[in-house]
Amino acid sequence: MTDQATYIRTANVALDELTPFPGNAKRGSVDTILDSLRRNGQYRGLVVREIPDGPLIVLAGNHTMQALGAHGPGDCRKTVKTTRGIRPCGVCQNDPAWEPGARCEIVHCDEDTARRVNLVDNRTAELGTYDYESLSELLGALDDLDGTGYAPRDVEDITALLTAPPDEVQELAEHHGEPNEDIFRPKISMTVDAETFDRWRIALDAHPGQNDEAKLSGLLDEIERTRATA
Repeated sequence: MTDQATYIRTANVALDELTPFPGNAKRGSVDTILDSLRRNGQYRGLVVREIPDGPLIVLAGNHTMQALGAHGPGDCRKTVKTTRGIRPCGVCQNDPAWEPGARCEIVHCDEDTARRVNLVDNRTAELGTYDYESLSELLGALDDLDGTGYAPRDVEDITALLTAPPDEVQELAEHHGEPNEDIFRPKISMTVDAETFDRWRIALDAHPGQNDEAKLSGLLDEIERTRATA
């Protein structure tokens, strides 16, 4: 058995042939995932460890498996609205004969690697942060929020985050994790002629620093020292 996850094949597997990862510590929103599956379909496969003469164990995608199971067999009779019109449910395709199953990426690995894959798959999403300006633009480009995991209240909070002063951000940020601090930092923007821009550039570059902010700080320090001795 390899000590790295080695891809073997992709297969559609019945849910009753899959085993949840023992001791999976993550607690995901099954309802939100099911809403996404109905609107978007299963756009990502489950990562499943195949053990010779043993079970098929889901390393990543345990909550997707639960969501597919929560849908249940047969036609759910639900449809979704898309930009191309009304479409069938992305899980069952409104097929009365549908049986719960999932597209799976089958891998071989040892027990140690299986634990690591499960842990890092759950952890990586938590370590990320958001650029709320980009998030606001993405959400604003949609006609509705179906299948995104976001609700109108979330959009209101994100809009408030982008306009709130720094000392009022914390309560709003709790809905979405830590904000991108750069969004709340003051920005300098002005239009000048070419000669003034060149003088500005020369003045900045005369001071050490890894970026313009550090160089500007050095320039301002110099100005303050000059004023103090004048």
